[in-house]
Amino acid sequence: MVALALKKVKRAIVAIIGGTVLALGIAMIVLPGPAILVIPLGLGILATEFLWARQLLHKTKGYIARKRSFRTKPVAGINEGHA
Repeated sequence: MVALALKKVKRAIVAIIGGTVLALGIAMIVLPGPAILVIPLGLGILATEFLWARQLLHKTKGYIARKRSFRTKPVAGINEGHA
């Protein structure tokens, strides 16, 4: 009985802290700040207790990886034939 109550308290604390960090990250999309770091951090906190946050974090990581790989792809035609 006590273990169940402690689990619910832990889950509530994780929800409050993770939700606050996530909300700050979302606000940083339009405000100055590192939203690209804070949003996954908030999702990571929430993912410790909530499956939906774990799935959203996985999708976010994939999105960031795609954006990152898009920027690092070499552009064809640049510096070719200028040896």
